[in-house]
Amino acid sequence: MKTSLLVVLVVALCTESAFSLMCFTCKDATSNVHCLSPTTCSDHEKYCVTTYSTMGFSNDRNQRITKKCSAFCPTIDLNIGIAGVASSCCETSLCNVSGASSVKTSYTMITLGILASLACILRLGF
Repeated sequence: MKTSLLVVLVVALCTESAFSLMCFTCKDATSNVHCLSPTTCSDHEKYCVTTYSTMGFSNDRNQRITKKCSAFCPTIDLNIGIAGVASSCCETSLCNVSGASSVKTSYTMITLGILASLACILRLGF
């Protein structure tokens, strides 16, 4: 009896847990409040990914948040003046609770774009 209990204990301790990853999911939400729906990921999906995009100026800024399960971790960090996209990944259940807020509007890029446009207009004689 003791031997069989010992065998069951060893098997139970050596067996790997088969719990699936859970991530918050949403598509093109305007606020992180709308991105708190938990979803069980597929076995091959090992990452929770949050993608945050923004476009426009300070008060007129339009933001979108997408959260999902993923088999890989995309590294996106793109800022082109008044628009930007960034992503973040994590590997534990429900770890993507907050939005990736690292995308900021670059006023330097906006100013350079306006100056380049003005220079082009002046050179063409409009």
